[in-house]
Formats: sequence, C-alpha cells, structure tokens
Amino acid sequence: MSKNEKIGAFVIGGDHPGLAIARSLGPRGIPVYILEDQQSVSVASRYVTRVIRVPDIRDEQKIVDAVLEVGRKYGLKGWVLFPTRDETVAAFSQHRDRLAEFFRVTTPPWETIRWAWDKNNTWKKAEELGIPSPRTWNVKSAEELPSLYQYLPLAVKPAVKEKFFYATGAKAWRADTPEELQALFQRASKAIAVSDIMLQEIIPGDGQRQLSYCAFFKDGKAHSTLLARRLRQHPREFGRAATYVETMDLPEIEELSERFLRAINFNGIVEVEYKQDPRDGKDKLLDINARAWGFHGLGQAVGVDFPYMLYADQFPGELQQLAPCRAKPGLGWLRMVTDVPVAMSYLLHGDIGIGDYFRSLRNTRTESVFSAKDPLPSLAELVLLPYLIAKKYMKKKS
Repeated sequence: MSKNEKIGAFVIGGDHPGLAIARSLGPRGIPVYILEDQQSVSVASRYVTRVIRVPDIRDEQKIVDAVLEVGRKYGLKGWVLFPTRDETVAAFSQHRDRLAEFFRVTTPPWETIRWAWDKNNTWKKAEELGIPSPRTWNVKSAEELPSLYQYLPLAVKPAVKEKFFYATGAKAWRADTPEELQALFQRASKAIAVSDIMLQEIIPGDGQRQLSYCAFFKDGKAHSTLLARRLRQHPREFGRAATYVETMDLPEIEELSERFLRAINFNGIVEVEYKQDPRDGKDKLLDINARAWGFHGLGQAVGVDFPYMLYADQFPGELQQLAPCRAKPGLGWLRMVTDVPVAMSYLLHGDIGIGDYFRSLRNTRTESVFSAKDPLPSLAELVLLPYLIAKKYMKKKS
C-alpha cells in the first residue's frame, strides 16, 4: 500500500483503459475517481471509488473546466490526473499550468505533445530523425489529387484523428481507384479542414504486422518496457482497436522509439505504433499514444505496471523503489467482446488456423474487462452492449 494512499487518482474516461488504471491503483489502497460523459463499465468496479458524469469531455475548454470544477467539489487537490483519450491529453497539455495549480499533471507540456497530436508534425520529426514512416501527402484542393493517382491505393486519414473519428467512426478510409479517392476526399473535407487531410501510402498486411513499443519513459531513457504485436484487430487493415495482443521481443523498434522520445523530451507512459512493411522490411512509424492505451492492462499482468509507475513518479523517491522491468514474450491480452467476431473472420478467411486461435487463448494473461477479483464490470459490459453497438451504428450512419 502506498504511503500516499490519501492522494488519489482522477481518471478521465471509464472504458476498459480507465478500468485497468483503477485495477492497478485500487488494490494498493489508492482512491480512484473516474470522470465520464457516457455509460461505462468502470461504474461497477470494486476498485473505483466514485464515477462522476458530466455532459462533455471532448471539448478542450469544457473538459478542463469540468476537471477543475469536480476537483474542487470533491476535494481532490493534489490528486494525480490520468487521461485515457487523445483529446484529453491535448487539453491537459495546453492547459497544464492552470491544472497544475490544483492537480498533479502526468501529461507532458505542449511543446512535447504537439509532435504526437498532429501527425503532420509526427512525420516531419520522423523524417528529421531518419525514422522510417509511410509516404504521406497533403493537397490544397481536389484538383491536385490526379498527381497522386500513380500511388494508389491510398489511405485518406486525418492529421488530428479525434474530430474525424467522432464524425465518421473510422480511423482511415482506403481509396483503390481515382474515383474513390475523389469521393473520399470530398467526404473527409466535410468532417475536417482540407489542410488536416492526409493521403498516405498503404503498407500491405493487417494487424499481424502492427507493432507496439510501450514504455514508462523518463529523462531520456526507458525505465520499463513492453513490446507487442497486434495479432488481431478491427477493422483488419486500419485497426481502430486491438482485439488480441501478444508480447514479443522486438529490439528493432526500441532504438527508433527511444530516438523519437528523446528528441521531443518525452516523460511518462507511451505507446509508439509501427507497421512492418513487407516490401522493404522496414518498421514504419504510424502513431504515438501519449496516454494509457487500449491494452496497457497487459503490463500489470506481466509485471510492468504502467499506471502505478506514473503515479509513483509524482512523489519524490517512490519511483526509485520500483525496479526497472521488461515484459517476457508470448503473453497475451484479449478483448473478448470484439475478438470473437474478429477471430471468426480470420478463421473463415484462412488467416489463422484453429490451433493458432486456441494457442492465443492459452497465452492470454488478462482480459480487457473480465477479472475474477473484480467480476461486476464484465456483467456491466453485457448490459451495456446494446448501448455500445447503437453508438457505433449511429457513428457509422453519420
């Protein structure tokens, strides 16, 4: 139990990443409050002290105002902030000084976060550092698109994904023909500014080529690490979320990731995503998640407890008591509610065999929501499933 047990964690977002934070800190006697703007499974967890609902945690100003208002109302001065969504990271980063007057802010300052928030910045920094990334173009209007027909198929995606994702329910769209490129560009321009539309080469392959470097990174080096591959994800090509992830030894992405993180002066927990290009064998940078990512709970199951490291780092001397660690390969994280249909699709298309599927179940060390020590969130997930499906349907329809 932490000697700072009276100082709690204030988690923004109660879906499974927020639940995993509560399951890291709650058993240590650390109070956990969660702020949400929708129904979430965390409300049923024995490790969550309180769930507070507010109308909106997407808008930058509203989330900062809500966090401060709730903090004052419930006496959370000095508590540690944990964002679980990119838009919250951006808001906390840009309003860090204001928030730091009341809370312990784990989010790095904007001069660091801007390199992860806007993918145009990410690609520029990667190029400057000699880190491979997919070829990417920006155009000023649809009239410039014919110059890119020779590079089809292309992904139509946003430089800043949040507004695009909430408007379309997609991470990216695939354009195989000139007609599709024109149509998808016009569709994207209705959701986001043309200057934020990126046209990117598509690296062949699905999630099995998608790699993750996960770390608690501080003072220019990794304190502890977990390296993983997305063996199953949905959608299959432009994975919005992993459904089965397994730890692996991937030294080739460690040096690239640490070079980037040092260059932007990053401190905190982070996931850096790559895709292995079968055409040239290079691991190409895709994304940087400067927050608790979807499968970070795997770390706790294999001895790399990212939320507690981030919490301990807020108190002098506590992080030094935690020995650096590295996840062993071959250990899995599963999100059963989405993995069942995804796995069935993989099996039907012959992408995995039945033996591969059962091997992944044997290797699973943690499920995203189910826990024998904390069973009620999994029941809550079943109850909320129609609500979550309806939300996804409405997003696609829009």
